[in-house]
Amino acid sequence: MNIPAGFKSGRNCTVLANQIRAESKTPAVIMEVCGGHTMALYRCGIPSLLPSTIRMVSGPGCPVCVSDVRFIDRAVALSRLPDVIIATYGDLIRVPGSTSSLEKEKASGASIRIIWSALDAVAMAAANPDRRIVFLGIGFETTIPGTAIAVREAKKAGLSNFFTFCSHKIMPPAMAALIDEGVSIDAYLCPGHVSVVTGSAIYAPIAADYHKPCVISGFEPVDILQSILMITRQIESGRVAVEIQYTRAVHPEGNRRAQALIAEVFSPCDDWWRGLGVIAGSGMRLADAYRRFDAAEAIPVTVEEPREAAGCICGSILKGVRMPADCRLFAATCTPDNPVGACMVSSEGACAAAYQYGAHEK
Repeated sequence: MNIPAGFKSGRNCTVLANQIRAESKTPAVIMEVCGGHTMALYRCGIPSLLPSTIRMVSGPGCPVCVSDVRFIDRAVALSRLPDVIIATYGDLIRVPGSTSSLEKEKASGASIRIIWSALDAVAMAAANPDRRIVFLGIGFETTIPGTAIAVREAKKAGLSNFFTFCSHKIMPPAMAALIDEGVSIDAYLCPGHVSVVTGSAIYAPIAADYHKPCVISGFEPVDILQSILMITRQIESGRVAVEIQYTRAVHPEGNRRAQALIAEVFSPCDDWWRGLGVIAGSGMRLADAYRRFDAAEAIPVTVEEPREAAGCICGSILKGVRMPADCRLFAATCTPDNPVGACMVSSEGACAAAYQYGAHEK
């Protein structure tokens, strides 16, 4: 298929679904760890095309969802400082903290501005020398290079009022942590956009050490079904490997310039994940040469004791051990207009996807 329409073709989907049903004999739990895949699975109704032997579950693939309540609470505390302007991507402002959110703080008068690029925050700092600009960096390897560029540009410009407060995370440690915790996972549908940057080698330990097939997938329905077929064939043959279905975008070596930029500006650290706790080596902090831009160190604030919303099971949903409909708040108290948990906020959250595409309807 060389034309985009081929990746949405109903005929191609039917052929692939029939192949999966014909070849899948062994029960398997396949976890996707990308919010884009979660949304695509629900939007396209892919689980309904699969045989009873295959169960798809959503993992911690939504960057907004996995940002821990401690991160939100500190961001809220920073926003309350009179000389601080918070620069953030739009889907973060509605994530509930312990007692507030950035949306509520903005409504109360805090300076919180939605931006499209981390470089917008650098420009904001240059235009407002009397204010401290704090850019909230979230996301996996896909968005880390953008933050790295912004920090490096701020250093080149000699800006003393630009800071970043980061919740950047890397995926493989979380994938391993889920297996270590005993979550039932037989294979991983690996993230496409992350892998454009990292390449395929980052999943090799998951395949080698945990014996879990890994297939890097694109986002169209044919991509996902083809990836599930590739996983099925690994399982049925007893073979374990890291394979790339998304070959039109992902290369085994990844984007080496982006990798070098990340290595220059950031270094790995332990970090909190919503639902998973602290995972060793799963976060990213500014490297020593750029540490002065770290808002967590440069701007002291008092942060309230963290607490999760009563009844919310986002943590269990992010681990793949519960489904959105298992939550008593889902589609009742918790809706996209009134999100109680982070998984209902972002368009890539499992609860938001399930709600939007009718998983709550009878």
